[in-house]
Amino acid sequence: MGIISHRYASRLLVRSLIVNALKRSASTTAFHSTVPIDPIPSANGSQSLAAHYFPTEPDIPRLLTSFPGPRSVEKLKSLDKVYDTKAAYMLCDYQNSVGNYICDADQNLYLDVYAQIASIALGYNNPVLIAAAQSPEMIDALVNRPALGNFPSTLWEPILRDGILSAAPKGLDKVWTSMSGSDANECAYKAAFMYHRSKQRGNVSDFSYLERQTAMENKSPGSPDLAILSFEKAFHGRLFGSLSTTRSSPIHKIDIPAFNWPKAPFPALKYPLDQYETENRAEEDKCLTALETILQEWKSRISAVVVEPIQAEGGDNHATPYFFQQLRKLTKQHSVLLIVDEVQTGVAATGTFWAHEQWNLDAPPDMVTFSKKFQAAGYFYGNDELRPSLPFRQFNTWCGDPSKAIIAREIVKEVRAHNLVARTSQVGKYLYEQLEQLQRTFPHLMQNLRGKDRGTFIAWDATDLQTRNKILKDMKGAGVNIGGCGAYSVRLRPGMTFLLLIW
Repeated sequence: MGIISHRYASRLLVRSLIVNALKRSASTTAFHSTVPIDPIPSANGSQSLAAHYFPTEPDIPRLLTSFPGPRSVEKLKSLDKVYDTKAAYMLCDYQNSVGNYICDADQNLYLDVYAQIASIALGYNNPVLIAAAQSPEMIDALVNRPALGNFPSTLWEPILRDGILSAAPKGLDKVWTSMSGSDANECAYKAAFMYHRSKQRGNVSDFSYLERQTAMENKSPGSPDLAILSFEKAFHGRLFGSLSTTRSSPIHKIDIPAFNWPKAPFPALKYPLDQYETENRAEEDKCLTALETILQEWKSRISAVVVEPIQAEGGDNHATPYFFQQLRKLTKQHSVLLIVDEVQTGVAATGTFWAHEQWNLDAPPDMVTFSKKFQAAGYFYGNDELRPSLPFRQFNTWCGDPSKAIIAREIVKEVRAHNLVARTSQVGKYLYEQLEQLQRTFPHLMQNLRGKDRGTFIAWDATDLQTRNKILKDMKGAGVNIGGCGAYSVRLRPGMTFLLLIW
């Protein structure tokens, strides 16, 4: 059975557009011959899932102007008077975006394989999500937004059980909802600290006079010297606690006070992984040894280790299941909690609903954080002792957002109804094979292709930052919205309606 995308059936559009962009980015004029484009296998007239959702989705990108277009430039300048637009890639017209295509202010339509930094699960203006947004349940959630910690709705439990919790990782049957991926990690860190101190007190719920007094002075023992360990090149957010565990780029951290928390080396693997198994095992063992030394010798008590299944913002850096299995053993041996940050990898992006499912752990993580494609955010946990024994300790006004949890529920339903986990895995396999061919054709522009057997979570390296940025710009000029990561990597983050077939 072949794989097609709506009306793309005679050619692999993404591959051809990447070819065009790479040709533009090449520093030499040696690429005059046409790179052969393999046709997508026939599907016997079957309809794509994109066509099922988006019957008006276009055949190909629609480019009416150069990038950026004059109207986009003008409107961004106007917006910049009241809102900082330094990081803006384009000004978007979401009402006219459809399916896998994002529309800009000049009415150019780009094939979007970046999807709001990996956050659009089911395409733009998905009719199922629009129906949910127009439901009485959603109106209630928006107009009467509850302060969930104090005044949860009678609908809150079924919304959670039918949606977010129905997709909970194995062994984790409880959830705390929050406002964003950064907030989810921040709350998980707080849960780890409170859990650790509760253990030190012998699970006594009350606090001493000294603890109460010193906490108000930001001093020990009320404010204890505890730490979260993260890894080199990790990204876990930009709030104060999460930013202290972010190590992907100085631009996020400069001028911001930070906790003096430890970082451990993350394996720098060679690709393709199956061709460097011996070298990569040695690299992972070296990093594990360094990690254990830090766990044993760090000046303050480490309460938790936080890790991404794939370091996305840091450059799409991978490690093997062996590394994560040994990491879990070390956290158990040293009585340290394991927090898995699935903010970007979660919700079927890697070919399993949660990327850490591919590790085959003997014991599940203690907490798994989520956001992005789920639209809602928070963390899963299973151990009741991770729930504070007193009220208002894990708390804010909103404690999440029922409107986002309703959307998350509908996303889960669609994932199951259309078998999107398996489809994403199959699509990724096909896409990776096509990109392997391109890497052989453009070895000086595409290096270290990675993401094999990880769904559509695929990336490669350019030779340097300037070349990478030119590729990204030229891709937009060819009609593809694509993103970068790390020092000079290019990454694909399409939604789940990308290149799919209804069987």
